[in-house]
Amino acid sequence: MKITIKTDSIKIGQLLKKIGIISSGGQAKSYLLDNEVKINGQLVRSRGIQVKNGATLWINDDLYQVIKEG
Repeated sequence: MKITIKTDSIKIGQLLKKIGIISSGGQAKSYLLDNEVKINGQLVRSRGIQVKNGATLWINDDLYQVIKEG
């Protein structure tokens, strides 16, 4: 699945909220601790990590591609 962003990068917590996995930014920390989230193969535990344009994102067993709009 493709996720479009308007800038060159987005924080993982904002991205999780954007795609509807969490409803508030405050939930990101516990979600990241309780689930397997990887950016380009690297496990993520901090909600402040930036996801850059072109990144491959694994959330549990689901694969996403992050693409900048335009």
